[in-house]
Amino acid sequence: MSDYPDARFLTSANAPGQFVPDTGSEVAVAGRSNAGKSSAINVIVNRRQFARTSKTPGRTQLVNFFELAPGRRLVDLPGYGFARVAESVRAHWGELLQRYFSERKSLRGLLLVTDIRRGLTDFDQRMLALADSVDLPVHVLLNKADKLKRGQVATAVLTARRQLGPRATVQAFSALKRDGEREARAALDAFLADAGPGATPS
Repeated sequence: MSDYPDARFLTSANAPGQFVPDTGSEVAVAGRSNAGKSSAINVIVNRRQFARTSKTPGRTQLVNFFELAPGRRLVDLPGYGFARVAESVRAHWGELLQRYFSERKSLRGLLLVTDIRRGLTDFDQRMLALADSVDLPVHVLLNKADKLKRGQVATAVLTARRQLGPRATVQAFSALKRDGEREARAALDAFLADAGPGATPS
């Protein structure tokens, strides 16, 4: 059973004017197009095909809003890297992400999905820079940990933590084996529970 039984898709946006109303709290999920972002979302929400997966990297080309509970949202951001699209489309994505990070007052955190075998890529660094620009907390999922031996996983986690320092928290994760799903879900829930600066606690 899903941990978010009432979770549902809201809308896809290709422009800031199409974003859902900026109320409540939401957590963005980003990842390079071959990092397994959609599979990670499905495991965390515990709902098969909640976020569409594809054998073709880069299929998430819009900002997709999902409601997990009233006033609580997950936002699936465009992933690129291996996506074969025109440079004009990449430029549009970049502008869309810039506007999203700078304008959304309800944004509480970023889950950044990476491939544990690749280290932090240029895309990951751009996402971290966007989060830094608005003082947004980040939790990094080093996905595909099942592809490495245990000692290699530990080394990769330690390396990432040293690279990131206080900029982000880090964990190993495997969407395939569902390793680390509770820790990832706890990070999501902690972000969503943040009422935001100046808010009155409920």
